[in-house]
Amino acid sequence: MTTDANPARGDVWAVRFDPSEGDEIRKVRPAVVMTTRGAGRMRLQIVVPITGWQPQFERYFWMVRLDPTPENGLDKPSAADSFQVKSISLNRFQERWGSLTDDQVKEIAAGIALCVGYSP
Repeated sequence: MTTDANPARGDVWAVRFDPSEGDEIRKVRPAVVMTTRGAGRMRLQIVVPITGWQPQFERYFWMVRLDPTPENGLDKPSAADSFQVKSISLNRFQERWGSLTDDQVKEIAAGIALCVGYSP
């Protein structure tokens, strides 16, 4: 457990998602921080979990492909699962891996917007 976590929008962190229920994402896995600076008043951050890429994800608008780079810290082709966006305690953050590009963060935010029916 990391008590001094200071995640910023676009950061990729190892996050402990357990305990989970049903189809919720589980175990320790990477997640991208989506919280906008100044949003929220508690020790919570909005995150989107990252999972290993699978070819069938191509047909799901909410799955955003992320290829590994030295900057993001990912070690294999992955996907941000915008459908599983959630607020989590800072106590769940374990280790910062890197960060995504602004364009990737915008694409994930667009996936979240589509999942909740928002279209500007």
